[in-house]
Amino acid sequence: MSPRRLFRTVAIAEAITWALLLTGMFLKYVTDTTELGVRIGGMIHGVVFVAYVVTTVVVAIDARWSLKRTTLGLLAAVPPFFTIWFDVASERRGALPDRWRLTTEQPAGTLDPVVAWLVRKPVQGVAVGLVAVAVLTGAALLVGPPTS
Repeated sequence: MSPRRLFRTVAIAEAITWALLLTGMFLKYVTDTTELGVRIGGMIHGVVFVAYVVTTVVVAIDARWSLKRTTLGLLAAVPPFFTIWFDVASERRGALPDRWRLTTEQPAGTLDPVVAWLVRKPVQGVAVGLVAVAVLTGAALLVGPPTS
């Protein structure tokens, strides 16, 4: 899977889970019918949010994004649906490549060797990504929800 396709898939998934969470919040706070949508939608959104963050960092390192673009990409996950806007804007500016740079180039930066290993060994890379998302989600759950 190319960086462009991976990023787009996760960005769209993040936006969809925002919609699920917002629907759940509407049902809980406006119609006062159920809080199940917030529980389920919130958990799904949290996991996909973490996956988006991990994906953004990996793509940013491989594509040599500036700190500004990387920060904007990470912040795009906070307002609802901005990940789609960021994906479209990044593609228009040529920031989402069709191929992983580090599959063929020698790693140069501090984090390049890690990302190079992830993209050169895709099965292990996916496994490490899933473990990273699980560990970060678990840590977030230990800290507690955004609002107590």
